[in-house]
Amino acid sequence: MRVDSERLPDIGPTSFWDKFSPGRLFSRGEVIPVLRLFGTIGAATPLRQGLTIAGCATALERAFSIKNAPAVILQINSPGGSPVQSRLIYERIRLLARQKKKRVYAFAEDVAASGGYMLACAADEIYADGSSLVGSIGVLSSGFGFVHLIHKLGVERRVYTSGENKFQLDPFKPEKPEEIERLKRIQEIVHQDFIALVKESRGDRIAAAGDSLFTGEFWSGRQALELGLIDGIMDMRTKMRAVYGDGVRLKLISTDRGFFRRRAGLGSFSGAEYGISFAKGFADDLISALEERAIWARFGL
Repeated sequence: MRVDSERLPDIGPTSFWDKFSPGRLFSRGEVIPVLRLFGTIGAATPLRQGLTIAGCATALERAFSIKNAPAVILQINSPGGSPVQSRLIYERIRLLARQKKKRVYAFAEDVAASGGYMLACAADEIYADGSSLVGSIGVLSSGFGFVHLIHKLGVERRVYTSGENKFQLDPFKPEKPEEIERLKRIQEIVHQDFIALVKESRGDRIAAAGDSLFTGEFWSGRQALELGLIDGIMDMRTKMRAVYGDGVRLKLISTDRGFFRRRAGLGSFSGAEYGISFAKGFADDLISALEERAIWARFGL
């Protein structure tokens, strides 16, 4: 994780004399930490790191530990991903907000959908752009089927298990109705947990919309405002100036997902071992990139 101590672009006066006046230079305005939660949630390979509680924990602690900061901002751009990791990050944010007695604001950029919207629900107030995509309160499982391809290539699949239900939903064998039904039952349980979380977070603000919110559909920011999924159409800087005054300062806290930083913890490798590891990581990364591209593509991005 990397904490960027530089201030975000100035949100105060823009003239030279206003910006560098003594009153401006020695301003005692509130400092508000901004935590950027960008990308798919949970999906990770050696080369591509998704949003996880392990990856976010340090940044969350730092954001909520900034002395005298009255609030924390979540800057969200995520199409979702793992429901487990989404829930774990949500719970950690709510725990820290209670412990540190800080208000939480969420600002959606292009997308706050599915698990991305769950992250936004960790905030006391949610804001978005009028063209942001918000919602998608549902559960999705996706994959590929290679049954015909493996036969065409003349490849024989060999799998040995103990336990009659251990070998399910394998992409190299035909689908079975009973396996699909079992998956759907699990999805329904996860979906109900998601619905309960949204209802607890948004309360009376979504009462008028009813259960139509929970079909998996997503909406524009302006539609989401009418439905009660967000609290306003406003950007981060404008909102913070309205709440904390023109002297407010935003302190960026971001996640460093650099390749070499992650590889530094792998220990000692010979040249051949490193080559094999790199090749496998690259293959995993390619598949992960395709899957991530498919998740974003559901929202036209």
